[in-house]
Amino acid sequence: MMITCKAAITDGKGKFFVDEIEVADPPRDEVLIKIKAAGICHTDYDSLNWGKPLILGHEGAGIVERVGSAVTHVKAGDSVLLNWAIPCMNCFQCNIGNYHICEKSSPVTGQGHRTNLGHAHPSGSLLKGQEIERSFNIGTISEYTLVKAAAVTKISIENLPFECGAIIGCGVMTGYGSVVNAGKVESGSSVVVLGTGGVGLSVIQGAKISKAAKIIAIDINPNRLEMAKKFGATHCLLADPKDEGLLKISEDVKELCEGRGADYAFECTAKPELGAAPLAMIRNAGTAIQVSGIEQEIKFDMNLFEWDKLYLNPLYGKCNPNKDFDRIMRHYQEGELLLEEMITARYSLDQLPQAFEDMLKGKNAKGVIIF
Repeated sequence: MMITCKAAITDGKGKFFVDEIEVADPPRDEVLIKIKAAGICHTDYDSLNWGKPLILGHEGAGIVERVGSAVTHVKAGDSVLLNWAIPCMNCFQCNIGNYHICEKSSPVTGQGHRTNLGHAHPSGSLLKGQEIERSFNIGTISEYTLVKAAAVTKISIENLPFECGAIIGCGVMTGYGSVVNAGKVESGSSVVVLGTGGVGLSVIQGAKISKAAKIIAIDINPNRLEMAKKFGATHCLLADPKDEGLLKISEDVKELCEGRGADYAFECTAKPELGAAPLAMIRNAGTAIQVSGIEQEIKFDMNLFEWDKLYLNPLYGKCNPNKDFDRIMRHYQEGELLLEEMITARYSLDQLPQAFEDMLKGKNAKGVIIF
């Protein structure tokens, strides 16, 4: 039986629209989800130009409608959030615990972009009778989505709003995991965060949970810096957009860190021209982490690496879906991690154009579509 519902669609050539799609029942290893909330991310906007039609969205939470015969970890009626970095659990990377860079099912690092191993069966989503892919294999800006069972995590605490579950599934996981899993930030350390949007705020919260002594937030938007204080920043520095590579403000960072620089610096701006900036913020033998997924070619002054500095480029906060989502939900439940406060705007599906516009103008820490 096919369900007819509304979804946000891109033609892959820069345009998007809301239209009706048909979604099928789940076969043995798939799950049909009624989406209740979907996060809006810069990557969703980027996907408008990926050269093929897609159902938009990769952050989502909702209620299980139906499950396939082989699915045992969730059942109809369960509240769930979705994970786009779908692990196969048997490739080389999954066998050594790197579930976020699965070689078979991940839409980023695996063969999914060629063989759709992490995607639900192709005929499970139809637009005007034709098969259509779901962005990042899950396509969450849709009233219903059909996904592989491995993409589904049961919400393990009571009363977690669906909008909070949705943003856990990418932005929060990316920021928090970059601190806890990739950087392994130590108690008493100093941390710099470049950019205080949703991912940057999640980095700040991860640093606070890790008991960093100094959390220095840097942004060109004073309103975002005010928000950063509420999320745990101990110091805020207003950057000058004309400060190339943030080299001038890096001197202010050094002054705050005993003249030598911070222990860790996290780049969360997604601006290629700032790809090397965290290296200027850290001490010798410090760690710079590129969180925002810059993929363009950039130039480095190798002097910035002096001496013994590490530069890491983790994907998705090195997400372990079997552990990390539950950890994040427990931090939220215990009042250690803010989620509702990060959501600064809510939209209907028909307001997606406005949601994209507000995101591009930097108005929101995080915007969500409510179904």
